[in-house]
Amino acid sequence: MTLKEFTYDIPKLERGYSDQTLYIDLEDYSIEIRPVEEKAKETFTGGKGFDLWLMWENMPKDRIVKWDEPENVLCIACGPLGGVSLYPGAGKSIVTTISPETGIPIDSNVGGYFGPNLKFAGFDAMAIQGKAEKDIYVLIDGDKGTIEIHDATDLPSDAYEITRILSDRHTEKEGKDISVVAAGSGAEHAYMGCLNFSWWDMRRDLPRYKQAGRGGCGTVFRNKRIKALVAKLNRITLDMNGPADADALRNVGRAHSKEILKLDPKQNRMREIGTAHLPSIMDEFDLLPTRNFRTGSDPEAKNLFGDVWDEIFTHSGKGWDGCWRPCAINCSHCIEGFIPKTGEYKGKKVVVDGPEYETIAGCGSNIGVFDPHWVAEYNFYCDTYGLDTISFGTTMAFVMELFEEGHIDEKATGGHALKWGAAEEAMAVLHEISKGEGFGNHFGKGIRYLKGYFAENFGVDEQVMQDIGMEHKGLEYSEYVTKESLAQQGGYGLTLKGPQHDEAWLIFLDMVHNYMPTFEQKAEALHWFPMWRTWFGLNGLCKLPWNDVVPADNKETDEPAKVPKHLQFYARFFTSMTGKEVDPNDLITQSERVYNFQRIFNIRQGQGLRLHDSNPPYRSVGPVTEWEYESRQDRYDEELKKKCEIDCSNMSTPEKVAKLREFREEQYKLLTDAVYKRRGWTRNGVPTMDHVKKLGLDWIPEVVQIVKEHSDCEPPAETLPKSEQAWD
Repeated sequence: MTLKEFTYDIPKLERGYSDQTLYIDLEDYSIEIRPVEEKAKETFTGGKGFDLWLMWENMPKDRIVKWDEPENVLCIACGPLGGVSLYPGAGKSIVTTISPETGIPIDSNVGGYFGPNLKFAGFDAMAIQGKAEKDIYVLIDGDKGTIEIHDATDLPSDAYEITRILSDRHTEKEGKDISVVAAGSGAEHAYMGCLNFSWWDMRRDLPRYKQAGRGGCGTVFRNKRIKALVAKLNRITLDMNGPADADALRNVGRAHSKEILKLDPKQNRMREIGTAHLPSIMDEFDLLPTRNFRTGSDPEAKNLFGDVWDEIFTHSGKGWDGCWRPCAINCSHCIEGFIPKTGEYKGKKVVVDGPEYETIAGCGSNIGVFDPHWVAEYNFYCDTYGLDTISFGTTMAFVMELFEEGHIDEKATGGHALKWGAAEEAMAVLHEISKGEGFGNHFGKGIRYLKGYFAENFGVDEQVMQDIGMEHKGLEYSEYVTKESLAQQGGYGLTLKGPQHDEAWLIFLDMVHNYMPTFEQKAEALHWFPMWRTWFGLNGLCKLPWNDVVPADNKETDEPAKVPKHLQFYARFFTSMTGKEVDPNDLITQSERVYNFQRIFNIRQGQGLRLHDSNPPYRSVGPVTEWEYESRQDRYDEELKKKCEIDCSNMSTPEKVAKLREFREEQYKLLTDAVYKRRGWTRNGVPTMDHVKKLGLDWIPEVVQIVKEHSDCEPPAETLPKSEQAWD
């Protein structure tokens, strides 16, 4: 049944923009098209910037908005460079909303065709507010210029079936003109719900999926009673973006693609195995999380290395897989003919999208499961149920350590013996989440919730859980061991949304290459890299073409970590599309505006201060247990002697653990000071008014008001270092 129909004129895009957004209120099924003001466009660029602006403008400004209130807004955008049909990685969507896990804006960068289809249907971004009275889906037809809201009570719960049914129902090209966004039954019961964005695999003639995984955007989606979003578009061509200089755009796009095709086979083999090449590298450098981040390598990890996945992925004879049509990296691999051992699809042949590195580590080594079949099955059911594999794996690792160490037993886990490597027991919990039953109903709410649940109901020591529960700001850690990299501790702890590697991945630069030995150098990196990585989300781009395949002479440049040639590529790309002459520094400024705006948005939501960046789980900073210390005793003893100037020869292991902890926690506080100073923030983590004016954000009255209200607030004394070196 059609509940609402809306007809509009499809605009011609100019220089990457339609200059209008789509607004849907599910309370009364109203649909509006709203213009994008030039000032907002200049300030927020597009993508994530537009999403955050739409949230800011549509949500109440005088109070904190909770994730499950109708006033919360779910936004999706592409970006001015998104949808370009000849540039690698130019098919991204960016989703934002208030996260069920953190209570602040979450943003997730995801592949698939929905964002480009939405853009060419005439919308730089869309915002959905309110809650429907029953399950609905929205169809945006970019060929006819129509938007329809449909009754979805006849649709099943799980993502793959929803996509199949709606593709059959609305396609005119056997599914090739349809992109569907769907969550799943798990997202209805968990805080870690994800969204599946479909794209058409032309080599296999079926829809495939990428996930907007982090922070529970799928949970919000289902809380609003949305079953699916569908964007229909017949075809995409370069001229549809209306580039300022199409020839210049073609030249830079072809140059970047040609380089990838030539060099990828010699570097990371992204076209052959994608991010599955990473487990072996992480294991070699002691960075692969094993058994709740206790160690960074394991003898069994070889069972999850890239050569194993190379044999499992079904690319032979069918070419490589790309979630964007012209992407030269084509890293979206799959397993065809996979047969699950459990659940609704037991014994049936299915297609598994991935797994990617984060899933291999989170649902593999981090829970002590080194069987690739089980990792693939977790991957499949998490996608089907609409659950984030990172949050699932990291949460399971936390529960397993508590179980192994005797802090909880089967009474706390609903009868599941969740020991290291208990693959089938962990799978049973995953199925429980999808039904909202048993322990799964608690587990799906994540580590922060479980810490309270276990303390209140089973008397588990809160300090133990704080030390080993790998969440910060409410978001579970993504899959890298950070204990030996202070810069990466800051890269996780000083993020805007929680510990997600897409803001700053600095482990190799800090730990392996030692490029940043001083606090000032670390602070500079923790300024530049988050800003640069933010830029991809403003423009509808994937970051993999930037640094997963690099120029042959990149090591000979002054700043190889930044990949200078590619910075120039992206500046040329932006200029050729928009007509604005920019250099790489201008791109950083674009991001800095949005980054600081998001920080202020966090403050509006009652967070975003130094207190909220402080006290990460100590497992991410140093060795929590005696066993952890003794597993690297030579390294840690040397650190006590050289950096702490302590003779530890007669000290017990608990004494050593305590002394090292005191030192490392002080280092994190000193780093926080240095990063805040470099970012133009007060010691309490608030952007200064001078910085707000420099970035041109002072035209927004509420921004000025929030900054003024918090500019003189002092941080809690316990969050400050003993030394004042960064503020001397």
